[in-house]
Amino acid sequence: MSLITRCPVCGTAFRVQSSQLAAHAGTVRCGKCGGVFNGVAALVEEGDDRFALEPSPQLGLFDPGRQAPVSAAPPGAHQLPDFLVPQQRSRRATWLWALAVLLGLLVLMAQVAYRFRAELAASNATARATLVAFCQSFGCDVPLPRHPELMSIDASELQADTRREGLIILTASLRNRARFAQDYPALELTLTDENDLPVLRRVLAPRDYLDAPRSRELMRQGISGGSEAALRVYLDTSRTRAIGYRLYLFYPL
Repeated sequence: MSLITRCPVCGTAFRVQSSQLAAHAGTVRCGKCGGVFNGVAALVEEGDDRFALEPSPQLGLFDPGRQAPVSAAPPGAHQLPDFLVPQQRSRRATWLWALAVLLGLLVLMAQVAYRFRAELAASNATARATLVAFCQSFGCDVPLPRHPELMSIDASELQADTRREGLIILTASLRNRARFAQDYPALELTLTDENDLPVLRRVLAPRDYLDAPRSRELMRQGISGGSEAALRVYLDTSRTRAIGYRLYLFYPL
């Protein structure tokens, strides 16, 4: 059955078979302006003088009963109904969008893994080995976790060295209350006078208070989860008159 539909873009009317409309849910392309529209929704009654058919090659594109000579078609005109082009473009756009979303998710996952690589590595040995191998490829490292709220100074003492004048000995016990190994913290020691005013302040990095021959290995291993680490530091206070002290731990930014 031959029907007449009108392009809502340029107003061109042309014939189209009902089977063609049914095969593609009514989607057609105008052979004159290239606009894509729903041919069913744009159907007009035959005999309506407002939409007289034009004897042009574009109008014959959808009329199986008549074919325009190829030479008569203007440059760029379609010679066959192009119903599938909109659907093909839609599927291509869908795949491109899905690929972009997938790449975005992969980038986001990589950023999260990098940001929390220390915590992920601390979860189990397999995860740590995987992250270490991954980071080596990109020139980064996998540090131990740093959670100062799970680290505490259980005991500390500052006393004079009886064998050497002007030296004091700082002893302390660091406890890791986390279930996983943590990095050794930095310590800030403040010596105070009789008025509790600071007279000397010094920041001790792990390499300053760990056993020198084993410091590199100890820093690599960190403080095991649920364990303590004892430290002993000698300090020269011959130029100060210190009576008391304050000691707290932190992780440098």
